[in-house]
Amino acid sequence: MSQDNTGTPEATGPDAVIPDASTTPAVGAGGTVPAEPSTSTAAPVGLEKPAPAAAPPPVRPAPVEPAPVATLDDDVALAPVAVAAVPVGPGLGPRLAAEAFGTLFLVIAGLGTALYANITGLGGGPLATALAFGLALLAGAVAVGYVSGGHFNPAVTLGAAIAGRTSWKDVLPYWLAQLVGGVAAAAVLYVTLSSFPTLAEQAREFFSSVANGFGTHSPIGAQVQGEGFSLLGALLIEVVMTAIFVGVILGSTDRRSTNSLAPVAIGFAFVVGLLVTIPMTNGSLNPARSTAAAVFSESWAFGQLWLFWVAPLVGAALAGLLYRAFGAEPVQDDLLGEDDVVVLTGDEAERAL
Repeated sequence: MSQDNTGTPEATGPDAVIPDASTTPAVGAGGTVPAEPSTSTAAPVGLEKPAPAAAPPPVRPAPVEPAPVATLDDDVALAPVAVAAVPVGPGLGPRLAAEAFGTLFLVIAGLGTALYANITGLGGGPLATALAFGLALLAGAVAVGYVSGGHFNPAVTLGAAIAGRTSWKDVLPYWLAQLVGGVAAAAVLYVTLSSFPTLAEQAREFFSSVANGFGTHSPIGAQVQGEGFSLLGALLIEVVMTAIFVGVILGSTDRRSTNSLAPVAIGFAFVVGLLVTIPMTNGSLNPARSTAAAVFSESWAFGQLWLFWVAPLVGAALAGLLYRAFGAEPVQDDLLGEDDVVVLTGDEAERAL
C-alpha cells in the first residue's frame, strides 16, 4: 500500500526545524494562502515570568492570659525584709550624766536654801525652801529634760517605768545617778558649812535640821518641844503627795497633751507638795534628796530614812498604775525626753545591723 505524503513532511532528527505557523503556507483547495502574521511573540523558553506568589494569610497573635493577682486568701511567699530599730537619742551615758546633774542642782538649791536660812534666820521658812526646790526642778527639766526625761528622783523613775513611759532597764542606773548627784550636792553644802569656824564642830547637828524625820524629829515636834507627826501620819502624807506629784508629771508630759508648759506644771506641783509636807516631815517626795541629807546628818536620820524611800516609791507606783489603767499612751515615750528609736527597713536596716 502506498502512503500519501502530500502534507507537511514529518520532522525527524535532531536538526529538524518545526515550521512556524506564521511562515508556513496553508494548503487549501485553491493553492497556497499566506498566513496572517501572529500578534503574539513567543517568549523564550525558560524565561517565562513566574506567577506572583500568593500573600500569606495574616497571623493573629495568640491571646495572652492575664497574670494572676494574689489575694489575701492565697499563700504568697514574700522575700524577707530586714527591719531594725536603731537608737537615735542620747545614749545611756549622757542620760545618766543629765540625771546626776539635775539631781545635784535640785538638792543643792533646796537644801542650801533651807540650811542657811535656818542658820541666819533670813529669807527662810517653808515657802522659800519649797520655791527653791520647785524652781530648781523647773530649770533642770528645761535644761536637760530632753536628754534624760528630767526625772531627778527615784520615785519619778519608778512611776514612769510602771506607766510604760520609761524602760525598766534604765531604772537602777537612773537611781544610781540620782543618788550620786544628790550626795555630791550635800557634800558641797557640808564642806562649805564646815568651813565656817563657829559651826565647824556642829556641822552635823545643823545639817540634821534639813533631814527628813517623823515623831520627835518632825519639824513641828521640834517647835513645840514634844512629839510631832507619827510614823503613820508621815507615811500617809508622803504617799499621797508623791502620788499627786508623779501624776502631774505623767499627765503634763503625755504626748497627747497640747500644753507646752509641762516643766512649769511639774515645778509648781513640787512646790505645793513641799508646802504641805515640810511642817510634817521636812518634805521629801524624793528618796535621793532624803538620802543626801541623811549621809551628813546625825545617826537618827539614817534610822528613819527607810520611810522616805518606801512612802515616795509607793506613791509613785500608785500614780503609775492609775495612769496605765485610765490614761496610758498608745506609744511609749520618756517624759520630757525625745523619741529614742527610729525604724529602718531594707538595705538601711541591713547596714545598721
